Amino acid sequence: MKISSAAIALSFAYGASAFAPSVDPSRIGTPSTTASSTELDLFFMNTLKHKRAVSKVNKPARVNDSITEKEVRGLFELWNSALATGDSRVVASRYSKNPVLLPTVKDDPRTDYDSVKDYFDTFLLKKPQGTILDGKVHIGDGWATDMGIYEFTMGATGDKVKARYTYNYVQEDGVWKIQHHHSSVMPEAVDMGKTITPDEVRGLFHLWNDALATLDPTKVAARYAKKGVLLPTVSDQARTDFASIRSYFVNFLQLKPQGEILESHVTIGNNWCQDAGIYEFTMGATGKKVKGRYSFVYVFEDGEWKISHHHSSVMPEPTMPQAITEEEVRNLFQLWNSALATEDADVVASRYSKNAVLLPTVSDVPRTSYDLIQDYFVGFLKKKPQGEILESNVTIGHNWCQDAGIYEFTMGATGDKVKGRYSFVYVYEDGQWKIAHHHSSVMPESIL
Repeated sequence: MKISSAAIALSFAYGASAFAPSVDPSRIGTPSTTASSTELDLFFMNTLKHKRAVSKVNKPARVNDSITEKEVRGLFELWNSALATGDSRVVASRYSKNPVLLPTVKDDPRTDYDSVKDYFDTFLLKKPQGTILDGKVHIGDGWATDMGIYEFTMGATGDKVKARYTYNYVQEDGVWKIQHHHSSVMPEAVDMGKTITPDEVRGLFHLWNDALATLDPTKVAARYAKKGVLLPTVSDQARTDFASIRSYFVNFLQLKPQGEILESHVTIGNNWCQDAGIYEFTMGATGKKVKGRYSFVYVFEDGEWKISHHHSSVMPEPTMPQAITEEEVRNLFQLWNSALATEDADVVASRYSKNAVLLPTVSDVPRTSYDLIQDYFVGFLKKKPQGEILESNVTIGHNWCQDAGIYEFTMGATGDKVKGRYSFVYVYEDGQWKIAHHHSSVMPESIL
């Protein structure tokens, strides 16, 4: 066998079709029975060109007599040229009919054309090109072995990755093919762990944040490890697989969130690292800003850092009782009274909480929504009322407070004065005290 440098270069020139299997024409495919005559002509012309290219490009690997060490090393260049085509079918065609591929980053042996091709479907996305750094060749009767260390440059990322390799070549149908290929990570690198700096750990957050910016839940879920666990901020359900993690982000991404780390604490281990602290999200859909506590645990999986564990929780201190004094509770009435003075029903209705209930003085209808509350004050404000508390009794609870007693209104439109009994229950909502319950009634003795 002779493998000249010109012949090796020829392997690059013919591209994907040059490496297609020459011994299994069925893999080429057959034309559709409904194809036009023009389509059929093109199909058979392409097939003929394909077979001629296969014949030419496989000529460098054909068996003539003995094989030299240099020629064995040249077989690696043929395989490397197949990688350069970016076509997994081309790469798989360099393996024998009954191959065994033990790949670098997959546990399962690949023992036929389809499974070998399947591995390279993914690996070729990284646009790898290999260089042998150290190799030893052994030549036998009808077989040859090349083993050592190679390094790949990943064109898609610029990363360089070293690994140990073993190729066992055999003569098959007059061509040298790869019968056995074992590739493994450098063991010392595994023991020492994938190196990463604290700043690089923090940078992993930005990969996740960039995925959020796409508004694509599939891309966000892809940032998590195969066995990733997500304990999200606003869902009780632990998410432990791709589908459930993606499901969470389907809803969360509707808020158009973008995050920023405010405080970070990094720990680095052997092929894992952790970033824990406080982040803040700006919700593009609403403009709202929300702080939360986070823990990210990353693992090095399939050649990249992925999120193995992500725990996000609300800031606990805002759930502590919001401090308020009795005098401040009584002054909440003045906020409501000032809203009355605007004579704007929307301004008054905005003083009530999201799920407020108003039982008004002169209407039988409970007002349980913003629109109903606003509707009541449209009529009431025509009297130009201004209120004054005559008697107050305050109770303070956990993020709620109550003021109950007697107030008196002076109706600016008529000059009338009207007393009533009142109950205000306030809750702390979205950073301010709002009226959750307001019950106003006429003085009962006046109607008896």
